[in-house]
Amino acid sequence: MTKEQAREKMEVLRKELDEHNHRYYILDDPAISDYEFDQKLAELQKLEEEHPEFDDPLSPTRRVGGDITKDFPTVKHKYPMMSLSNTYSREELEDFLNRIAKLLGEDMEFVCELKYDGAAVGITYREGKLLRAVTRGDGSQGDDITTNIKTIKSIPLQLQGNSYPEEFEIRGEIFMLLEGFNKMNEERVAEGLEPFANPRNTASGTLKMQDSSVVAARPLDSFLYFVLSEERLFENHHDSMLKAREWGFRIPYPEKKYIAKAQNISEIFDFINYWEEHRNELPFEIDGVVVKVNSYAQQERLGTTAKAPRWAIAYKYKAEQVATRLNSISYQVGRTGAITPVANLEPVLLAGTTVKRASLHNKDQIEKLGLHENDYVFVEKGGEIIPKVVGIDLKQRQPEAKAIQYITHCPECNTQLIREEGEALHYCPNESGCPPQVKGRIQHFISRKAMDIEGMGSETIELLVNEGLIENYADLYDLQKDQLLPLERMAEKSAQNIIDGIEASKQVPFEKVLFALGIRYVGETVAKKLARHFETIEALMKASEEELVNVDEIGQRIAESVTGFFSEEANRLLTERLKNKGLQFEVVKEEGASNALEGLTIVISGNFERYSRTEIKELIEKHGGKNTGSVSGKTDLIVAGEGMGPSKRKKAEELGVKIIDEHEFARMIS
Repeated sequence: MTKEQAREKMEVLRKELDEHNHRYYILDDPAISDYEFDQKLAELQKLEEEHPEFDDPLSPTRRVGGDITKDFPTVKHKYPMMSLSNTYSREELEDFLNRIAKLLGEDMEFVCELKYDGAAVGITYREGKLLRAVTRGDGSQGDDITTNIKTIKSIPLQLQGNSYPEEFEIRGEIFMLLEGFNKMNEERVAEGLEPFANPRNTASGTLKMQDSSVVAARPLDSFLYFVLSEERLFENHHDSMLKAREWGFRIPYPEKKYIAKAQNISEIFDFINYWEEHRNELPFEIDGVVVKVNSYAQQERLGTTAKAPRWAIAYKYKAEQVATRLNSISYQVGRTGAITPVANLEPVLLAGTTVKRASLHNKDQIEKLGLHENDYVFVEKGGEIIPKVVGIDLKQRQPEAKAIQYITHCPECNTQLIREEGEALHYCPNESGCPPQVKGRIQHFISRKAMDIEGMGSETIELLVNEGLIENYADLYDLQKDQLLPLERMAEKSAQNIIDGIEASKQVPFEKVLFALGIRYVGETVAKKLARHFETIEALMKASEEELVNVDEIGQRIAESVTGFFSEEANRLLTERLKNKGLQFEVVKEEGASNALEGLTIVISGNFERYSRTEIKELIEKHGGKNTGSVSGKTDLIVAGEGMGPSKRKKAEELGVKIIDEHEFARMIS
C-alpha cells in the first residue's frame, strides 16, 4: 500500500467509524456488530502507527484514552454557568409561573426535560471540531477536562453536516449508567474495597482522573441540552435541540419523552408525574424535572438573578423511602479483610424492586443512626448496589430493645478485629487463615487484570480451597493434572486447560504480577509505577517508606502498606516461592531502552512527521522519562510539532521550559 493509498484508507475508516459511533450512541440504530467495529478500529490503529504523518487528533482511535493530565487548567466561562432555582411542590412551581407571567404579560410555551443527576459540562466546538470541555466550577470558571471528555463515545469529536455555526458552546450533563456503575461496585466489594457512594459523585470524580484510559473504561454517558452562540440561531429552545441532534449530539430523546413541550401548569405536571412514576425504569439516575420558557426572546426579557436564570426552574423529586423492620445485621469479609456490615430487612417494595438488604457502611454509621435490635428503619434507594439505611422510626422502637453492638471478632475465623487510625472500616488481620480472605486473594490473583489464568474462575478456586488442594496463590503452581481430575465437574480437557493456563501465566510481566499479589492500595496504576521505578522485586522489598514516597504519585498510605506487606515473613516466603516457580519479578528492558531521559518530565504538543504522538509517549517511557499532558513548573522539556498549542507555548515561555523538535528528541534518545 502506497502512502497515498494509506492516507485515503485512513480517511475512509475514520469516516466510517464516526458514522457507526453516531448510529450506535446517538441514533440507537447500529448497522454493524461490535466485533466488526473493533476490527475496523484495529485496522485504523495499525495504519496510524505505520503512517504517523497522517495523524489526526480527532481520530476515533483517541476514544480509548491514554493521555495523562497532571493538572487541570482553570478556564473562564465565556457565558456564566449558572445553577437553577429549586422547587419541591406544585404550589411553589405555580408561584414561579405566576411570577414570570406577570413580568412578561403575554402567553408562554414551556419545555420540560429530565434533570440528570451527573456533572455539568460546557463543550466548545470550532469549525465543527471539539475544541474544549470545561466543568461548571464556581459558575464563572471551571476546569479544562477536554482530554477526558474525548473518551466519552456519545460526545462527537467531529460534527455531522455543515449547518452549525463557526464557534459555539453546548452544555449538558455527564452521568454514569446504572448497569455499569453497579458492576464496578460489585467488583470493588468482591475485592474488599468500599463501594462507590453513588453514580453522580463517581461520574464527577472520574472526569478529574489523571489517566484518560481509566476514564475511557468507565461507563460514562451524556445528554446535551443547551446551545450558546454569539448569534441567535433559533427562535426557541426546543428547535435548537432538534437541530443539535442533526449535528450529531445526543440530546434528550423526544420519542422517549425525555423532553416535551407544555402549554400550562397541567401539562407540566403531566410530565412531572409521569417521570416520578417511571424514573426507576431509566438506565441512569434523575433527581427531578427542569421547566424552561421555550422562547429565546422571552428568556432574554426575563433575564437572570445573580445566581440563576429567571426563565427556568428545577422541580426536585423527594428521595424514595420506605420503613421496614431490621431483622439482623450480618458482617461480610472482603479479600483484604475489610468488614462490611449489612442490614437484613423484612422484605419490602422500594422503587420497583423487593429490598431485603441495605448497606450500613461501617461502625460509625451504625452508632450515628443509633440502631437497636428489631428497629423499624427508613431505607432509601440511591445508586449503591444495595439500598442504604438513612434513619430510624423511633415511634416503633420496643422499650426493651438493646443497642446494636458492633462485632469485635471476625465472623469467619473469630480473630479479633483491628481498626487503624484514620480508617473507616474494621479489618480481620488473619490473612492466611480467614477463608473469605484466602479465597478472595487467590481469586484476585487469577483475575484478568492480574495473572489472567485461563480456565479458572471463582468456582474453581472455591473448589480447590475446600478440597484442601491450595491454601494460597503460590500453591497453584504446585498443582498436578491428576489432582484435578477427581474433582466435581472436572473433565480431562478442563483440567489440562487449567494446567496450561497456570504455566502460561509465568510470562505475565512484572507490573501485573505485582498487582496480583494483592497489596492493599496497590492497584494497576500504582503497580506499574512501582515496577518501573524499582525494576526488581528485591529492590522493592528493600525499599524504605521514604524511598517509596519519593516515587512519583506514591503517598504515605501506599508506602506504609507496601513496607508492611513485605515485612510479613509469610508474604516474603510466598513471593520467593512464586519467583522460584518462574514468575516475572523484574522489568524486562525493551531492546534499545536507555536512561537518556531519566528524571525528565516531558510534555508533547502538536503533530509530527517522524513519529505518532503515541510513539513519542512510548519512547519517553522507554528511555526513562515521564510523559504529562500539561505544562507546569515541574515540566523539564516540551517536544513540539506542527500546530503546537499557543497556550502551551506561552506558558512554557513564561516558565522558561525548553522546547525542542522531534529531530532533537531523536538525537537525545539515540
